[in-house]
Amino acid sequence: MSTERCIDVAIIGGGCAGITAAFELTRPEHQGRYRVTVYQLGWRLGGKGASGRGPADRIQEHGLHLWMGFYENAFRLIRECYAELKRDPATCRIADWRDAFTPDPFNGIMDWSPRGEWSPWLVRLPPAKGLPGEPGNESPRASIADYLARSLEMVRALVLSAEATVAGREPEVPSAPTGAGNPEALMESMSRLLKYGQFATLAAVVEALGLMEVALGTLRRYPENLLLRFHDAVSTALRDQLARLLGTDDRLRRLWEIIDMILAVVRGGLRFRLLTDPRGFDAIDDYDCREWLRLNGASEGTINGAFVRALYDFTFAYEDGDVRRPRVAAGQGLRAAFRAFYSYRGAFFWKMQSGMGDVVFAPFYEVLKRRGVRFEFFHRLEEVRLVTPERLGPGERPYVETLEFDVQARVAGGGEYQPLVDVRGLPCWPAAPDYQQLEEGERLEREGWAFESHWDRRKAGTRTLRVREDFDLVVLAVGGGAIPYVCKPLVERDERWRAMVEHVKSVPTQACQLWLSASMRELGWQEPPINISGFVEPFDTWADMTHLASEESWPQPPASIAYFCSVLPDVPEAERARPAFPQEQHERVRRNAVRFLQRDISHLWPRAHGEGGGFRWDLLMDANASPEASANMQGEARLSSQYWAANVNPSDRYTLSLPGTLKYRLSPLDNTYDNLTVAGDWTDCGFNQGCVEAAVMSGRLAAHAISGAPRLEEIVGFDHP
Repeated sequence: MSTERCIDVAIIGGGCAGITAAFELTRPEHQGRYRVTVYQLGWRLGGKGASGRGPADRIQEHGLHLWMGFYENAFRLIRECYAELKRDPATCRIADWRDAFTPDPFNGIMDWSPRGEWSPWLVRLPPAKGLPGEPGNESPRASIADYLARSLEMVRALVLSAEATVAGREPEVPSAPTGAGNPEALMESMSRLLKYGQFATLAAVVEALGLMEVALGTLRRYPENLLLRFHDAVSTALRDQLARLLGTDDRLRRLWEIIDMILAVVRGGLRFRLLTDPRGFDAIDDYDCREWLRLNGASEGTINGAFVRALYDFTFAYEDGDVRRPRVAAGQGLRAAFRAFYSYRGAFFWKMQSGMGDVVFAPFYEVLKRRGVRFEFFHRLEEVRLVTPERLGPGERPYVETLEFDVQARVAGGGEYQPLVDVRGLPCWPAAPDYQQLEEGERLEREGWAFESHWDRRKAGTRTLRVREDFDLVVLAVGGGAIPYVCKPLVERDERWRAMVEHVKSVPTQACQLWLSASMRELGWQEPPINISGFVEPFDTWADMTHLASEESWPQPPASIAYFCSVLPDVPEAERARPAFPQEQHERVRRNAVRFLQRDISHLWPRAHGEGGGFRWDLLMDANASPEASANMQGEARLSSQYWAANVNPSDRYTLSLPGTLKYRLSPLDNTYDNLTVAGDWTDCGFNQGCVEAAVMSGRLAAHAISGAPRLEEIVGFDHP
């Protein structure tokens, strides 16, 4: 054991980023050098990924949570966590990470057909080599040229598929492209084809696409003018060849939209010289993704089509939550799409086999407790205060002097709050605190103290932590939307923090979960369980979560479970300040759910509406009521038995990647303040988009800023200088 003094680290926030930082700083190789305390609002960890067990042990989430197959950092840590936890599979049904996550390859997009109807566009994405987070199996870092070459390979496959569809036969598997000789011969072949315009058949176009694929994949110096002229000629020929095939066939139209989008991406990569620009994708982050596609030749049909719309829906990418204002930085949009489709392992999506709190945050909590991490629940951060400038010595950097908290509740007897409950052998988070552990718990429950609400300012006391007495270092891992409220002096004093607050915007989201007495097949959905996006507002994304029925404790299990989510239109800040605001937004989401079920759900589930029209409210199952009481509740009043959420708390808002704003993000590696680092998916972490992977990357960077570990090259996908 090291004889050095322990360094006290205060981590504020128990979401993905904060828990990651705690996990990294308490690794055995640090030999106990860092003594970590996590300060958490309310009674549970998880941040936007928190979940809780409600009536009948039903799982209640903030929203729909799926992990993607390219979440390399997140999967590495969760695999390590389960390995260290060493649960006994004989006594715990989720003992290993493979029990917690299963591959989920079947996905879809809802497409508005020119025939004037919604129809699903379904795809079963093939399994990719390896498993996410697998140690010792790192792929070499892909360059933009690699991504564009793989995109052209996909175009060749899609063209052959379109041709086969028209001919009524199985599509061919594209052969390896020819022309992989020396660079001079390759460029000569392209120049000759340009000169004589030999693109009269689809076969010739496919061969020409292969030449470009080889050029992007092998040339070290790119003759961009030749490549761009060749690409434009091939694209024009391809459009001419496919135009006569498309007609009104939805499948061919969809194939063309993908082809058209990829051609625009490749053209943009060449026109904007992304292959040689040291900034890479960041060079085009001032453009919106749709705007950039349009500049590079994508058709309006493609730009407004189902695939592009679904990419925006999936990341809530609407400024102010207004679906008429789709906005996402083009560079980050491309980075995310390329990594998602070309870097996933095992499966495109991985679906959790219980609530995210149960399969992610409960295991991390147990491991961190064993390592000696202390958790201070019911601590609401009120202010981060810096030392005043006049008290700094010569050459001394500013630092955090105090952390001011409201203590929302105290544990009876002064002990440590025990947050988990047992659900048939699985440690889980409850949907409400255990009031019996709290001082005056009966009164707090009776008065309805809302510990996770920004608007409920009631408290049992206050607490001030002081540097060198209570902490040495601070990891600020609260949600990005909370920064203006908890860092007011810092924002007023530091121009960069002010710019970050002004430019890095967030939006509220909404979610709804339904437990139904009829199966999806009985409701009219004839396909396997699916994740689908690109649908109509107010709930554009749906996942069939029926597999969770066995995880809950219903007397009669639901025949199906459905999760929905979407962005929630924002309101002016002055309106958000009113105490009644959260209840009003909760009611707003309820009304949205009623309208959605009455008007739109039949496009997904044709038999969910009765003969007279309108949703069959009797399908909804009530976890609390007896069968007799449930039968007496009629119409839309039965929705009260379900679960919905308006995620309007500042810390629950989703951080956007708006064009022109990513440069204002703060990095966890920034050392302006001597004892402060930041962590969260709102930071500049190498993947600047709201998701689990970004939060984990940011948490690892914060740990590196403090301890030098993990090494930057170990943080997968972090493109450091």
